[in-house]
Amino acid sequence: MDVKKILADVEAKNPGQPLFLQAVTEVLETIEDYVAKNPKYDNNKIIERMVEPDRIFQFRVEWIDDKGEIQINRGFRVQFNNAIGPYKGGLRFHPSVTVDTLKFLGFEQTFKNSLTTLPMGGGKGGSDFDPKGKSDREVMRFCQAFMAELYKYIGPDTDVPAGDIGVGGREIGFLYGMYKKLARENTGVLTGKGRGWGGSILRPEATGFGGVYFVNNMLKKAGKEIKGKKIALSGFGNVAWGAAIKASELGAKVVCISGPDGYIYDEDGISGEKIDYMDTLLQTRNNVVAPFAQKYPSAKFFAGKKPWEAKVDIAMPCAIQNELTGEDAKQLIANGVELVCEVSNMGCTAEAIHELQKAKVMFAPGKAANAGGVGVSGLEMSQNAGHISWTEQEVDQRLHAIMESIHENCVKYGTQADGYVNYVKGANIAGFIKVADSMIELGIC
Repeated sequence: MDVKKILADVEAKNPGQPLFLQAVTEVLETIEDYVAKNPKYDNNKIIERMVEPDRIFQFRVEWIDDKGEIQINRGFRVQFNNAIGPYKGGLRFHPSVTVDTLKFLGFEQTFKNSLTTLPMGGGKGGSDFDPKGKSDREVMRFCQAFMAELYKYIGPDTDVPAGDIGVGGREIGFLYGMYKKLARENTGVLTGKGRGWGGSILRPEATGFGGVYFVNNMLKKAGKEIKGKKIALSGFGNVAWGAAIKASELGAKVVCISGPDGYIYDEDGISGEKIDYMDTLLQTRNNVVAPFAQKYPSAKFFAGKKPWEAKVDIAMPCAIQNELTGEDAKQLIANGVELVCEVSNMGCTAEAIHELQKAKVMFAPGKAANAGGVGVSGLEMSQNAGHISWTEQEVDQRLHAIMESIHENCVKYGTQADGYVNYVKGANIAGFIKVADSMIELGIC
């Protein structure tokens, strides 16, 4: 495999798409040695095929706002790879959404879904629509218009979207209601549904819970424990909320959360009713975290700053891609951080990862650590297909097993001669093998 040539081809074919190129570069550079030892992958041109999405849909979304004015947005669905199962991946509603964003997320999703061991391919979609500041009726009208086009391309055994940034329970409800009307069937074609109409227990918490379970496994492997560790989280949405709940349950102290306006540092720890207030802040949809410090005297607000300057044992990016930079990593290392875990998708820049690994700081990539969300989405699909509902204990046990299995595979393929576990390499190789071998067995089609 000529990595430089493939990357040059990817860049030439995908101009102006730095996020997609970043994601492809990370994977190819870490699987290069493994592919070289297994010529069947080069013989079948697996890498060249894997970096090309199966198809991309782009469509116009027209809707009417509360003032009666026509609004136009772009909608997308990237169906990246379905070698091991139906396309599976979230919908993101945010002004930053582009084809580049969704191709990087769809590519990452392919490996992440493979790691869960569940039969799910990789996909991603969304729109440049911003739910912030919109009324419920405006969000409903947009979601209905979006689904009027998207429904043609999805189905319970074809493509099963879920939520992502800007798409929570409210949006999933409006999207599913329209899908049900247009498709004239009540199937599990979206995950993250309400419990009363096909949703799974623990789905809102799953990404955060899974991230903490993965961190716990990493610490145990290193002969440490999570109890008593100080943790900095970024964001304050569902992912950070779930991580705060589980970290507190396991005896850690969450001291930081953040928003676009800055971050909160609470020396007393964010637990109990403070975690409930995170959800209250999220429901206001103002996307700011400053009110937390106004409500709790022990909390300090640092405007325009990121939580990575705080002295903590564990840092967990939970918000958006490339939110932790090389300079942030250097600051964390200087402050004695023990572990950094991406719970957001590609939450660290390539430079940040390099700095952390060079300093032998334990580092978990998002495709491994945040797979709990899509893992429980897969469990929701199973429950829908069987017309059954599992208890919280049953779902949590399965989530534990998924995260433990992912960790074991990362250790298997990522342990270096000096004992340091390169979780990025381990996750990429483990995720690659299942997809690549399936592509070979399915033939050229």
